[in-house]
Amino acid sequence: MEKGQIDFANDSVWKMIFRLAPPVMAAQLIQALYNIVDSFFIGRCSEEGLTALSIVYPLQLLMIALAVGSGVGINTAMAFFFGIKKEKRAAETAGVGTPLAFVLWLLFALICYLIMPFYARISTDSEMIRADVVRYGRIVCVFSFGLFFESIWTKILQSKGNMKLPMTAQIIGAAVNIALDPLLIFGWLGLPKLGITGAAISTVIGQTAAALIVMKHGFYKPPALKKYWVNIRNIYRLGTPNILMQSAYTFYIFGLNMILATFSDQAVTVLGLYYKWQTFFFIPLGALQTCIVPMISFNYAQQNTKRCRSILWDSFIAGAVLMGMGTLCFLFIPSQMIRFFSHDSEVLRIGVHGFHIIGLSFVPMAVSLLFPVFFQAVGSPFKSSALTVIRTVFLFVPLGWLFARFGLYYFWLTYPITEIITSSVGFAMFSRFGKNKTTTPCKV
Repeated sequence: MEKGQIDFANDSVWKMIFRLAPPVMAAQLIQALYNIVDSFFIGRCSEEGLTALSIVYPLQLLMIALAVGSGVGINTAMAFFFGIKKEKRAAETAGVGTPLAFVLWLLFALICYLIMPFYARISTDSEMIRADVVRYGRIVCVFSFGLFFESIWTKILQSKGNMKLPMTAQIIGAAVNIALDPLLIFGWLGLPKLGITGAAISTVIGQTAAALIVMKHGFYKPPALKKYWVNIRNIYRLGTPNILMQSAYTFYIFGLNMILATFSDQAVTVLGLYYKWQTFFFIPLGALQTCIVPMISFNYAQQNTKRCRSILWDSFIAGAVLMGMGTLCFLFIPSQMIRFFSHDSEVLRIGVHGFHIIGLSFVPMAVSLLFPVFFQAVGSPFKSSALTVIRTVFLFVPLGWLFARFGLYYFWLTYPITEIITSSVGFAMFSRFGKNKTTTPCKV
């Protein structure tokens, strides 16, 4: 083992979390600034543009789901092969990453370019908002190659415990985005005033800058063509639950947007603002999700189920404490959080009540979102996917529709009730872990 490298088999769980999590949290904090900064500047330029960002957001989540989920599959498979001392197989898995990123980007860019006008029409009745949706959406989706490559290369690096270079890349990428946003949105320093188009251009340039930084160490020589199938099968056996979990956000947020649109455009804006802040407050949880996958996968490969349990329980404690801080913010300073983006009185009125109720879901959410990651890491994709489907398909949108029948104020109860039910189901599934024979998550 190289000097300074983390020992997944013997280091204390808290030591690993404290070594792995801070760089990931810093990187995700910077990543969160992409959406927050865009919304901050667009909110001062146009309320219609702010609503357009909320409408495009589910498509951005879908894009991230495909990119990051595929990367997680690579990450998990590599950690497994490292655990059984098959470094060559880990390198082959990494080599599939770059061609896979290219294909995913090409397909996503083509589909989104074609469907964007239709998506805008079904999302709002305002012609001005529709135009903004098409302009912003086409740019951030068609030119998303930086996001796809950076996501894959970052996960390859993280599988080996390298969290610092991805953090540096995302810091620089976000800094580029933040610097360009006001210049291109408002036309500072003699540049053209591009409005929402400028925000989209700034985003994709920042993503490309981040990708270039991790390219040198994240790029591996692709394996022989005959080895692609087994590697891709391993990647998506392990990565599909993460893709499903993240892409489900797209569909349930779209569904919730449709429900809220029956009340007002301001209600849709509030939901979009919540997800902007959610991205920020979920950084600790996202870091835990990222860190525990290789930790659990490595130990599961060595059939150390007791240590897998210990990693999960300690992650629950850390996640609950950190998410409790988010609850306090949503309970006590919701108006300040909303005014950061919008000064519309109706948005403020709806948002304060909504934020109060949604904030109650944060602590149980720390549990409900760590269980799918755990099951993914131990090669139980059915349980991981089942929890995601239960949460997003059978609970979020149906409960949202049901509570909306009683009025907008009741709609927000969807969040805490969904997370409590999902956590309960997760505990029921987890109760059987370790009682059956250990299975192999990857084909060797």
